[in-house]
Amino acid sequence: MDRVNAPELVISRGRLVDNIFAVQRRIAPSELMVVMKDDAYGHGIEAVVDAITASDAVVRWFGGYDIPTSLRIRARAGTDPRVFAWATSSEDEARAAISADIDLGVGTEPYLQQVIRAAEALHATARVHLKIDTGLHRNGFRPEEWGRAVDAALEAERRGSIVLEGVWSHLAEASDEEDDEAASAFDQAVAAVRAAGGSPQALHLTASAASWWRPELRGTVSRIGAFCYGIRSGDGPRLPGVAPIASLVAPVVRVDGAGVEVGIGALDGLPTTLIGAEVGTPAGPRRITAVDASRVTLEAWADAAVGDLVHVFGPGEHGESDATTLGEHIGSIGEEILLRLSPRIRRTFVD
Repeated sequence: MDRVNAPELVISRGRLVDNIFAVQRRIAPSELMVVMKDDAYGHGIEAVVDAITASDAVVRWFGGYDIPTSLRIRARAGTDPRVFAWATSSEDEARAAISADIDLGVGTEPYLQQVIRAAEALHATARVHLKIDTGLHRNGFRPEEWGRAVDAALEAERRGSIVLEGVWSHLAEASDEEDDEAASAFDQAVAAVRAAGGSPQALHLTASAASWWRPELRGTVSRIGAFCYGIRSGDGPRLPGVAPIASLVAPVVRVDGAGVEVGIGALDGLPTTLIGAEVGTPAGPRRITAVDASRVTLEAWADAAVGDLVHVFGPGEHGESDATTLGEHIGSIGEEILLRLSPRIRRTFVD
């Protein structure tokens, strides 16, 4: 692509699939759950699911965060993959999820009872993953509540209302020592389920960073979102075999002695604090010197012309920074740069 008329997020299906293969090689034998919260990190759920299912990649788990997202995944991916929704929801949504064969993460007694009621009302069996709070305090049964939760779940399993399919948690990822303590608490919780007669198959504690760097903490499933899309951790190194799948491109709209103006700005989702960050141009990296509502001004280069293509972020092939680097520049994270983008910016998938 040599020219664009408006800002555009160009997304590579090939890079997405390459990333998935690289992640799967890294975490094997743990199974990959591709997390798709926030509209697949701003890339678009339906198009991302289509790209994965049309490829040679075998993805058996998708993570949708909430039930509406998971229903979108199920509608697009068909009946084969497992889809996991872990946000506490309403009983109506729980019924919809159970009807669509979506696995439910459950971290409170009221939600557990709500899911059981929903399953019994449908004369169906819900697949439940109990969440133990291992220290992050983001939902989850506290250790002193765990025994009661397990007993209630196994009683419902004996009635056929649920299957206690998994145990899961979130790591704080504040330090290796704290993660080790969390892993110990997780292992104790799994042992308690087994001692009570349960046989959970899906054990998942780690997300992107811990799944990549802490193999000893991986369970049978690893929940990975950002890395699948090529969004590395803030201040983290580049990952072998993983590259950003999205490039934000925009055209040069004006050239004068003061600089080069590009047709994208704050109304498109670029914060004014990006001043000083580097983007990719036909002449290599150039710094942003100003951001207004509809335009970004860059340092000039020889032979700059209206219609030239500027890469605001991407995999670096044109001298541009990746989204994580831009996020670091403004004290944020890479995925937030993507999620800031205005809906008016067209998403285009390419091979």
